[in-house]
Amino acid sequence: MRLTEFWRRMRAHFGEAYADSFARDHVMSQLGGRTVMEALDAGWDAKDVWRAVCAAMDVPASKR
Repeated sequence: MRLTEFWRRMRAHFGEAYADSFARDHVMSQLGGRTVMEALDAGWDAKDVWRAVCAAMDVPASKR
């Protein structure tokens, strides 16, 4: 998954204003105690990060 698609999905689920805040501030156990931004910066694949977000935040299957 390209980063552009990852961010499109994040904004579609969380909204324009909250997606960035969530990505910078929400520490997730599914990402090894990292935020979305920290995981992406550490080289995690965007698809794996999106799957972690989906699992943690109960994103509906139709949006996965």
